[in-house]
Amino acid sequence: MKWEGVFPAVTTKFTDKDELDIPAFLKNIEAQLAAGVNGIILGGTLGEASTLSDEEKIKLVQETVAFVDNKVPVILNIAEQTTAKAIEVADTARKNGVSGLMLLPPMRYKADDKETVAYFKAVAQSTDLPIMIYNNPIDYRILVTLDMFEELANISNIQAVKESTREVSNITKMINRFGDRFKILSGVDTIALESLVLGAHGWVAGLVCAFPAETVAIYKLIKAGRCEEAVKINRWFFPLLELDVHPKLVQNIKLAEVQAGLGTENVRLPRMPLEGDEREHVLSVINKALENRPVLPELQKELRAVPTF
Repeated sequence: MKWEGVFPAVTTKFTDKDELDIPAFLKNIEAQLAAGVNGIILGGTLGEASTLSDEEKIKLVQETVAFVDNKVPVILNIAEQTTAKAIEVADTARKNGVSGLMLLPPMRYKADDKETVAYFKAVAQSTDLPIMIYNNPIDYRILVTLDMFEELANISNIQAVKESTREVSNITKMINRFGDRFKILSGVDTIALESLVLGAHGWVAGLVCAFPAETVAIYKLIKAGRCEEAVKINRWFFPLLELDVHPKLVQNIKLAEVQAGLGTENVRLPRMPLEGDEREHVLSVINKALENRPVLPELQKELRAVPTF
């Protein structure tokens, strides 16, 4: 498995009756594959994982694995309160065909460094699946430090990090200390371009759910050394990318999916759809971007010669 390229953290689609909307979900997955993404991540924050039952998570995994049909790896996020439950989820995911795991520190309890490392090691040693550590101290309160990664470096299936500390300098620090031991994927849309320039190997993206072609284009242009073209697209994209760094990122991105024809607006309580002035503001950002959407067909054609990572 290569932890390189664009990995959409996809949203979970719901019907008006608050059930999984598999046809709408797979329509979006199809658009991601058509744009040339390099993997699919299920059950992250955007996937409203905290509201999903175990049965629903398994259903999403099974439907995605079958639909993707080995074209790209399917990754399941693990965000659990106990080590035992995390190990159980990892085992169930493996049995249902996922290619890898994205692993958060323990939920709710603010584990210290020693406890967090022990948790990561226990889950990793319970499975042969490759693992990407999700390092997001802003939202999940626990920072995975460089010293902690030093302790994890001898666990062979801990292979990557979703870098969401908001500190782009952390990419340079990781590379200086560990070389290529850990693949680094940017987890913050607004600084993904800068992260890729500094050496990040990939991008766990959010707005890709509504704008897959533009996201893939930025990644491939940077990796091809065509930074000026990537920057131009990123400037157009930036007001949209800011919708990802917001407490209501799920509602924001689902509304963007609707406007782009790639999803539904239904969210699961306690989240509620945007309304009033807040909704009108987000719609104005999305619609302005759609009206001025960059022309990518020729660009994408040119990029066919760029290796898919």
